[in-house]
Amino acid sequence: MTNANTPIRVAVIGTSVISASFAEAVAAATGIRIEAVYSRDADRAAEAATEFGADWSSDSLDEVLGSPLIDAVYIASPNSVHAEQVAAAITAGKHVLVEKPAVLTAQEWRDLVAQAQDAGVVLLEAMRTEYDPGTALVRSLLPQLGTLRLASLRYAKRSSRYDLVLAGERVNMFDPALGGGALADLGVYCLHAMVGYFGMLDRLSTAVVPVPSGVEGAGTITASYPGLIVDLSYSKISTTQLASEIQGEDATLVIDEIAAPRVVELTHRDGTVTRHEVPGDPHPLAGEIDRFVALIAAGEDPSAEQLLTAQTLELIERARATTT
Repeated sequence: MTNANTPIRVAVIGTSVISASFAEAVAAATGIRIEAVYSRDADRAAEAATEFGADWSSDSLDEVLGSPLIDAVYIASPNSVHAEQVAAAITAGKHVLVEKPAVLTAQEWRDLVAQAQDAGVVLLEAMRTEYDPGTALVRSLLPQLGTLRLASLRYAKRSSRYDLVLAGERVNMFDPALGGGALADLGVYCLHAMVGYFGMLDRLSTAVVPVPSGVEGAGTITASYPGLIVDLSYSKISTTQLASEIQGEDATLVIDEIAAPRVVELTHRDGTVTRHEVPGDPHPLAGEIDRFVALIAAGEDPSAEQLLTAQTLELIERARATTT
């Protein structure tokens, strides 16, 4: 398979925009390279392989997973097929980095984690929020806020494909049969950040704005912790101009972007403001790729991250079950 001097050879499953972004980040990373691209459309697979700098392509997933030239897979296919593709990759002895949301239910994820452990391969959700240096910056500043009381986490960006939905066309990211919807696509960043910052919650309530396909186009979640209330808002049919915010009794933290913080301002009770910036211009997917490589190379334990994924998936299920 791999050793310390050999890059991890990855097959990309799926040819969407996020796959192109992944390829861009891999090109700047060390210890990993894209070997192949899979798509059900052979022409699209070949085209993407050229675009991503891969050596070969295929329209046969069995061929890709059976190849000794592949050490790992990056799965960026529709949400509804993640679970079966992850399971097939693990069975083939491949490490797996799977786009968020990793699967549709927390139990599916727990089962796959157990399967990966038995097979001795790494399974990691490609949740960029967890591995972004801006997230680490926010986490380091939280103690300065004192007792936390209120937080507002937001991710709302109108999809360029929403017009197709309004025109009556079928669009993957808005298709309930494919596990689409704004909660799974954008709201998941808010949920994951919330659990990462504050832990698992006591209660939640939700409200959504559905689109014609039946999934949520926008929505809100109110989460209750002992002494702390967190409101989350997300949308793929409108765009927010507001930052996210965490309020404590001693200070308030304003975060420019919840999925990839770059500028964070800390306002103390006396009115003084401290501005913190993430240095450089890190690629938003660089952190997850570096972590994936490190887990494979060093044989580290990803169980804490896998638990956070399970908790986030559980909250998506709970939110949808309590939708009003």
